[in-house]
Amino acid sequence: MAQQLSEESLIERLKEGDEAAFSDLVRLNKDIIYNTALGFLQNDLDAEDIAQEVFIKAFDSISGFKGESKLSTWLYRITVTKCLDLLRSRKRKKRFAYVQSIFGANDELVVQPVDFVHPGVVEERKAHARELFKAIDQLPEQQKIAFVLARVEGLSHKEVGDVMDASVPAVESLLQRAKLNLRRLLTDYYQQHL
Repeated sequence: MAQQLSEESLIERLKEGDEAAFSDLVRLNKDIIYNTALGFLQNDLDAEDIAQEVFIKAFDSISGFKGESKLSTWLYRITVTKCLDLLRSRKRKKRFAYVQSIFGANDELVVQPVDFVHPGVVEERKAHARELFKAIDQLPEQQKIAFVLARVEGLSHKEVGDVMDASVPAVESLLQRAKLNLRRLLTDYYQQHL
């Protein structure tokens, strides 16, 4: 109950434009926002940039927060949206660069770093983690969202459903399909390296 009251108090203070409340919002949520962004973007600097954008967006649009979900759920939604927007933008730029290179106007393509490792992965498993995150990146968008939130960030199926505005059975179905797709994507790698 105290947590609920403190969240309500924080929201009220944010709606009043209280800068100390903004600092509290960042302090209480910076790790989950950064880690979620990192799970999607697989790049430290991009995750930091997105985290900053999420908090700015949250502060600017807090007046529209109706309290129908937890504040953290709302922040997850903003984070996922910002991450997907960035990834889509990069894909458009890559396609445009590829098309330009076909016509000889621009031979330089944007290259994504492949040496990503999530901070929670122990040293000896980094190579496997790299392959896993590359495979996660190939999942269809909804499967990727569900998988990152549930398996990387540890949210419950209900919490993932709240973030995605989906039912628990829909989340479970997405996770099952993600698991099957990951198994297919990783089969060759693991047969060669295990």
